[in-house]
Amino acid sequence: MTEMTDGVLHTLFRTEQGGHEQVVLCQDRATGLKAVIAIHSTALGPALGGTRFHAYASDEEAVLDALNLSRGMSYKNAMAGLGLGGGKAVIIGDPDVIKTEELLLAYGRFVESLGGRYVTACDVGTYVADMDVVARETRWATGRSPENGGAGDSSVLTAFGVFQGMRASAQHLWGDPTLRGRKVGVAGVGKVGHYLVEHLLEDGAEVVITDVREESVRRILDKHPQVVAVADTDALIRTEGLDIYAPCALGGALDDDTVPALTATIVCGAANNQLAHPGIEKDLADRGILYAPDYVVNAGGVIQVADELHGFDFDRCKAKATKIFDTTLEIFARAKSDGIPPAAAADRIAEQRMADARAAKAAKAS
Repeated sequence: MTEMTDGVLHTLFRTEQGGHEQVVLCQDRATGLKAVIAIHSTALGPALGGTRFHAYASDEEAVLDALNLSRGMSYKNAMAGLGLGGGKAVIIGDPDVIKTEELLLAYGRFVESLGGRYVTACDVGTYVADMDVVARETRWATGRSPENGGAGDSSVLTAFGVFQGMRASAQHLWGDPTLRGRKVGVAGVGKVGHYLVEHLLEDGAEVVITDVREESVRRILDKHPQVVAVADTDALIRTEGLDIYAPCALGGALDDDTVPALTATIVCGAANNQLAHPGIEKDLADRGILYAPDYVVNAGGVIQVADELHGFDFDRCKAKATKIFDTTLEIFARAKSDGIPPAAAADRIAEQRMADARAAKAAKAS
């Protein structure tokens, strides 16, 4: 326990990855709920971020994931121009085993207890139907079904935004914002990935896929027999002639093993926290691989769920998600002018926006 606490507190208080405003540990013994809600920043507004339901290897891993994901949400929301801060929650356990209506209601009560400082939504392991249940106990649940006043599945615009990021990457690298004739590898074809595959095929791309769930792969192949499936991510990243690699599953996809093996010249995907550790962005740049920062290109979903706070309008959300194309190009231009990797350029822009907001609040208070 001491080792876990030391590790979490070190991240929270004594590293550049910390700086969180609040971390809440939640437990409801009656339902088996164990959850972590991490609020990284409310400089730009209430902290918005999804709830991940996952069977973590340890409690420490769950807390650290919440810390990393919530920090990423601060940057994502800042770059999306939403006027919202960043937060994230994780529920610890296998959702196929322990998820119940009573557990989700208990979780909703914890979200409500924060008084609007944290607004939740769907993430890995949680779905629209789950947010409908959570919303019975809190006003601060988005990603609900249209029948319950929500926007429905946010994966639709997440995939659309990633596609816009790919188009911008193609424009920057090849001078043409189309994927026609390009070979794109998609790792993870579940909630977001299968929508991304549809966009790519419509644009004329050649698509290669992999997923740990056979049923997810089969769904794609049954509908689109021209798509090629490979055994695993290791095989995908080594595919000959691959132009773009799209990590669309869990984080940490770009690490010391995968980066040297990549055959693609662009990385642009929906997964959060793709860079396994600081320095990977430089490794990508040194290999001449263009990296579209994950929290920029996958912001379509958060744009969609945030719109619920103002009365959902799909066309308005899609117009905002389309601007991911321009934002991605802006980041590439900043990276070039500053002589830094795109991930660092995106961080600089987001950090400046949060710093300006904090300064404005301080000036107003004085």
